[in-house]
Amino acid sequence: MDLDKPPVPQPPQQQPEGCLVVAIRLPVRIVALVLVLPVRMAWDALVVACRFLDDFLLRPLGRALLWLGRVLVVLPLVGLWRYVVVPVGKALAWLGKVLVVAPLLWCHRYLLTPVGRALAWLYTQVLTPAVIGLGVTLAWLARYLLVVPARWLYDWFLAPVARAVAWCVLGVGRLLALLFTGIGRVLYWTTRVLFVLPALALWRWVLAPVGRLLALVGREVWDALRHAWRIAGHLSLAVGRFLGTLLRWIFVEPVRWVYRSVLTPVGHVVRDVVLRPAAAAAGAVGRTVRQALSAARASVRQARADVRRLLFGDARQPQPVARREPSGRGTRTLDSSTTALTKD
Repeated sequence: MDLDKPPVPQPPQQQPEGCLVVAIRLPVRIVALVLVLPVRMAWDALVVACRFLDDFLLRPLGRALLWLGRVLVVLPLVGLWRYVVVPVGKALAWLGKVLVVAPLLWCHRYLLTPVGRALAWLYTQVLTPAVIGLGVTLAWLARYLLVVPARWLYDWFLAPVARAVAWCVLGVGRLLALLFTGIGRVLYWTTRVLFVLPALALWRWVLAPVGRLLALVGREVWDALRHAWRIAGHLSLAVGRFLGTLLRWIFVEPVRWVYRSVLTPVGHVVRDVVLRPAAAAAGAVGRTVRQALSAARASVRQARADVRRLLFGDARQPQPVARREPSGRGTRTLDSSTTALTKD
């Protein structure tokens, strides 16, 4: 025997079930499956529809609303805060500092502080000795006019009277306690015999068995509903896959075959036979039209120039003007005769 290996946990032993449990479980599960199957299929259809709406409607709409909110709300608020509220706040803070804080500091420093120091000196040097003397006098008067007579009254009158009253109250309390104890015991046994014992018998012999039976029925109903929901889920998944496959073979595959085997070759033929020659012909026609329009514009421009020349003559050519400065790009040198020093 290997002592290093941990003990293997044993599976819990199920208690044997009676014939009543089996007789209740089977019809309950059948009825639950019949009732739950349409609900589960409707639930799965609703989940698929909600996912479709979430993917193709709600999320794009949410992104659009988020962008609109950012453009229409957040950016204006940020601009308002940055370029309006913050400068106005700084200006108000400066005004508050200049108009409120500085005068208050000046008042505290040059007015309230000297007045407070004067009052403190008056309290320490004048009022405190007077108050101490008055307190001593009042304490002596209170001791001999109030405390001493009150203590004598308490020791010789109130304390004996209080002890007598307390002894009387204690005796009456003991008497009442005995009386109420007897009444309580009578009421206790009366209540126990008339109410508690019948209620206990009712609970033990009627309510507890009925409760256990109802708990058994409820547990079986709950287990039946859970099993029915699981089985309905498998059935709903199978039905969904069957419908998806049927839809695929009835609609998707024929459309794909028509697109791949018919429309694509036809489109290629139309493109090669019709569209490309038509595009080439249209390009040639366009080039021809552009050339014709260019030639027409050149002819019109030449005709306008001829008419202007017939009506107004040729334009006067500018006459060259003699200038003292050189007209070319050549620079002045000492050998040239264009300067005042070397001119003949």
